[in-house]
Amino acid sequence: MEDFFPNQRYTSSGEPELGMGIVLEVSKDKVQIHFPVADEMRLYAKESAPLNRIIFKVGDTIIDHQGQSMLIEKVQLEGNIYVYFGKDTNMLEAEIGAGTATTNVDDRLFMGDIDTPEMFALRRETLYNDYQRKISPVHGFVGGKIDLIPHQLYIAHEVSSRFAPRVLLSDQVGLGKTIEACLILQRLLVTGRISRVLILVPESLIHQWFVEVLRKFNLWFNIFDEERCESLEESAPEGNPFLDNQLIICSTEFLAGSRKRASQAIKAGWDMLVVDEAHHLEWSVDEVSPEYSIVDLLSQATEGLLLLTATPEQLGVESHFARLRLLDPNRYTNFEDFKNEPEGNKDIADLVEKLSSGADIKPKDKKLSESTFSKERIAALDFKNETSRHNLIEDLLDQHGPGRVLFRNTRQAMSGFPKRIAHVVPLQIEKDHNLWIERLTNEFSYDMNRDAEENGEQEFWFNKDPRVKWVLTKMEEIYPEKILLICSTKEKVLALEAAISKAINLNVGVFHEDLSLVQRDKNAAWFADHDSAQILLCSEIGSEGRNFQFAHHLILFDVPFHPELLEQRIGRLDRIGQKNDINIHIPYIVGSPQSSIVRWFHEGLNAFNTNLEGGDNISRLFSDRLLNITKNPSIEEVNSELEKLIKETADFQKELKKNLAEGRDKLLEMNSFRPKVAEKLIKQIKAEDKDKALENYLTKVFHHFDVEMEDLAARTYLLHPGAFNADVFPTIPQEGIQVTFDRKRAISRDDISFLSWDHPMATGAIDMVMSSTFGSASFGILKSSGSSGLLLELIFVLETAGKESIDIDRFLPHTPIRIVVDHTGKEVTDLYSIELLNKNLIPSRIDALLENDAFVDILIPNMISSATEIAKDLGDKEIEKGLKRMKLKLNHEIDRLTSLQEKNQHIRPDEIETAMEERNTLSAIINKARVRLDALQLIRKEKNNV
Repeated sequence: MEDFFPNQRYTSSGEPELGMGIVLEVSKDKVQIHFPVADEMRLYAKESAPLNRIIFKVGDTIIDHQGQSMLIEKVQLEGNIYVYFGKDTNMLEAEIGAGTATTNVDDRLFMGDIDTPEMFALRRETLYNDYQRKISPVHGFVGGKIDLIPHQLYIAHEVSSRFAPRVLLSDQVGLGKTIEACLILQRLLVTGRISRVLILVPESLIHQWFVEVLRKFNLWFNIFDEERCESLEESAPEGNPFLDNQLIICSTEFLAGSRKRASQAIKAGWDMLVVDEAHHLEWSVDEVSPEYSIVDLLSQATEGLLLLTATPEQLGVESHFARLRLLDPNRYTNFEDFKNEPEGNKDIADLVEKLSSGADIKPKDKKLSESTFSKERIAALDFKNETSRHNLIEDLLDQHGPGRVLFRNTRQAMSGFPKRIAHVVPLQIEKDHNLWIERLTNEFSYDMNRDAEENGEQEFWFNKDPRVKWVLTKMEEIYPEKILLICSTKEKVLALEAAISKAINLNVGVFHEDLSLVQRDKNAAWFADHDSAQILLCSEIGSEGRNFQFAHHLILFDVPFHPELLEQRIGRLDRIGQKNDINIHIPYIVGSPQSSIVRWFHEGLNAFNTNLEGGDNISRLFSDRLLNITKNPSIEEVNSELEKLIKETADFQKELKKNLAEGRDKLLEMNSFRPKVAEKLIKQIKAEDKDKALENYLTKVFHHFDVEMEDLAARTYLLHPGAFNADVFPTIPQEGIQVTFDRKRAISRDDISFLSWDHPMATGAIDMVMSSTFGSASFGILKSSGSSGLLLELIFVLETAGKESIDIDRFLPHTPIRIVVDHTGKEVTDLYSIELLNKNLIPSRIDALLENDAFVDILIPNMISSATEIAKDLGDKEIEKGLKRMKLKLNHEIDRLTSLQEKNQHIRPDEIETAMEERNTLSAIINKARVRLDALQLIRKEKNNV
């Protein structure tokens, strides 16, 4: 372990762009480094710090804090600090300015510490790949293991492109609000604009979110509860447990129920807060719930906020105001004022529809346009020109309504949904009827109160249960079609597995919450395989966050009591992108508690045939009466009460649907999905999916680091760490991992990882190469028909040093600059292509050349100096381009936001201020970009005698 002392200079091998670092503080096992150029602090464990001591040598030029330079003539170590001597002066290590260039690549060459041309080529390719992935317009969008659904990608693109986004996602059930939120998070995390995220969800959804973000987006969130916090406090009693991890999921109830934990969470600081089921946060003018209060406090302390909620129209005006107040408390201050705001968007919506359809534009339409834009613009507009109409639509959508903060897509406006076909199956019991009703009543009671302490072990009689016999018959009838069966508990799943396996000699898959994630992946993959399990038995919790869209038969072995739970179950198959109709089978025993529930859902709500909205409201209005009916389902008086309840529910549902249809904000829906933007995104993502650059690159990396690759199918492999490289790729477990570069295959298999430029394995491979000296100095022989001589190939990197949160890569990512010079210092880059050198260079020893003092002291330094000047000139041109790109983008956005604010109060003043601050910061950082020598390759040309 290296000893560190204050004022020593170091560079970070993992983040060379930070420049020179200064040791500030040293403790027993930690060292704190300040990087002045980037204005960043880092705290490292001394034992594993990725730091390299900077030691300048005779002939180097160093600069002090005042900008005065000095050519080093002598180097001397005094205690723990180096002293550098010039002609008439000296400079202590502590006096060296942050602007001094630091590189030791040439030292490796002069010491004969060289790599092969193949390793140099891999480093060069790594630099170019890193540049290309960062400059890509879909950087951060290619990694999701998801179908490319247009409206989801549009929302994610729109929100993630904003400054400090604060929005409400309220798409209808099945349209993918969770996917939209995860897409936004992944892009912001991958591009470095955020690093700390807190996700708050109801307790019942914690595991669903955990699985979703991990399996589909490779984001490992840590689940926090009281037990986890207490465990962390044992090792650090004075610490804040919420600072222990960057990505955290916890339940809203947990924070609302603990003042201590709520305070810690607020003080921990977050870049983004995500709140699911936000419509459960109760707020009124007179009373505020603890859950709403904690979210309110967290949202005030966090720049970014994503609220996921049910249909705004079904929540009521007061509830909708409460959500908007969280997003923008300065805009939504008074509920009474909010109620009195005019809507005035219907005429605009009608005009947008006309423009979209190509219908004739009447004088009154032009007059409406003139009320928003100038008469001159409208008079000059060619309404018959498709581009002109499209641009006007975009501007109209921008100028009106709450589309800046609220996104809302509906099934009516979308295509790609399957048809639900309900098969309600009443089963009669002649023998031991009362006994079976008693058993099923006990089963229902256990399901409703399964968390109660007084509940003992549940008993089942599935060997004789008519529902099980019906399931067996159905399996035989539709064989080999896949069946997903969902029931309420793990215990029921295991009992069903035993009963079905005993009755027939067929494979049965199980899925429940006590299985590990790896085992769930294996079971899901086994079920997906055409020749494996025909049926998968799932518990309520165990199947959350999973994609079973390859199955088209769903059996509800029992029906959940809450409407939202029922919709979640059906949503396992009924999702946008499902290619086939869904057959929903509901077997129930007449006279049982389930009999009443099934009839209420089917006859009162038509919930098995159509998408159900307003589940919370429905439950609040009718659940108590339904529960009373289930207690005595076979009594005639109760049956009469059930008929009455069904009629009232049906009437309520009819009225609700009518109100929702009339209350649809068509302008909002238009603003929530702009197809042309989505089409362009999807085209770009598909192009990256097809491009084999990543596959070819990783194949080379795996080969070099002895990772075994076994072909499984087209673009699909089984990876195993080599015998001596188990720790090189920490993302590859010892038992191996299946990976694919094929999106379609990845989506269909939970046990296969989808590799993209956003995947941790790809970014990890890049970091692994770039954070070491791998391939940074090389020597090779080039056989040539021309004269012999020396060439030097140098790879410089134009890099900026600034906070990741501003995503400078959009405008000036770390840019590789390749220069080839001959022995006179003349640039000959165009004569020696990458392909030529990769194909023809022969590894060789450099020892003989190093014995020539003129070679080491004069020739190579002069070649490096000439190449550096050329690289600086090219770097200046790239800086100009980066500034131009940045100003073009940000000036347009600032002008747009300023213009919109005059018409649309949903543009927050702080959003414009943030954009202006970011423009100034980016301008300063880009102007300070510097060229750093990253790698060099000496080439000796030898005349080919053949």
